[in-house]
Amino acid sequence: MPGTVNAAGWTPWVAALACLGAAAWLLGGGHFGARRARLLLAGGGTVTTGPPSWRRLTDEARCLCRRWRPEWWSAVVGLGLAVLGASVLPAVVGAAGVPLLRRERRAAEARGARERRGDAVIALCASLAGEVRAGRQPGEALPYAAQCSDGLGDAQAAVLAAVRFGGDVPGALAAAARQPGAEGLLGLAACWGVAVDRGAGLATGLDRLEAALRAERDQRVDLRAQLAGARATALMLAGLPVLGLLLGTALGADPLHVLLHTPAGLGSALVGGLLEGAGLWWARSIVRGAEPGGMNGRSGRGRVSTGEAV
Repeated sequence: MPGTVNAAGWTPWVAALACLGAAAWLLGGGHFGARRARLLLAGGGTVTTGPPSWRRLTDEARCLCRRWRPEWWSAVVGLGLAVLGASVLPAVVGAAGVPLLRRERRAAEARGARERRGDAVIALCASLAGEVRAGRQPGEALPYAAQCSDGLGDAQAAVLAAVRFGGDVPGALAAAARQPGAEGLLGLAACWGVAVDRGAGLATGLDRLEAALRAERDQRVDLRAQLAGARATALMLAGLPVLGLLLGTALGADPLHVLLHTPAGLGSALVGGLLEGAGLWWARSIVRGAEPGGMNGRSGRGRVSTGEAV
């Protein structure tokens, strides 16, 4: 009928307007009254009623991006594609990608924490060697070096208690080495035991231990830099289907409709998604196998032997 309104055609526009309204509310509309009250009660500032400036919008956008975890953008992108393609399938896929991306983020954070702890252990060895060489006794130098470098981590109180009250310092250091990234403390425990039992020079042993740990870290960084090209290539190949969808949309082929509303498109999307996931998993396993993170056990044994050789 001529007067009939096509509700299906208005659905994407209504959803887009709703998203814009929610974004405007998040960027300042929902908290304008609270900001106005704070400014008035504080007795200063300027209360504006016009639209926010571009700088303020960009600042609010940055704050919003920092507040959101990266994995939640998978759900946002999936919801946007679901609105554009008029199908619930992209939203389901985007929601399924949230736990996977969260796992990757936590793994990356754990790797960063291990690397920072390893750097702190190297700084601890260097500071302790300098203090001992300056004339301090090991029992006096270790608390100062630990406070300056934070190389002992969560086990600092236990190690310092063993030093202060004459406990088993090598045993406490070995227990502290169980923290991720703190395996170098095993070498420090060996150096401490040799210096106490045999009267050997602790500063010389610490210098050698620091050099060994620093060389191992540099080798790890160099290997990661060499693997950056392979990782970037895998990500680029993984993004090619998205580029194909964008090209198809630019040419007016409507690839989202074909993929989400035709049997052949659904089958192609399913097979392509499986192949894409298998390819990413294969590339990830190759890169992870070449990284030094898969050799933690051998690295720890090498550090112990380094400390015992001193």
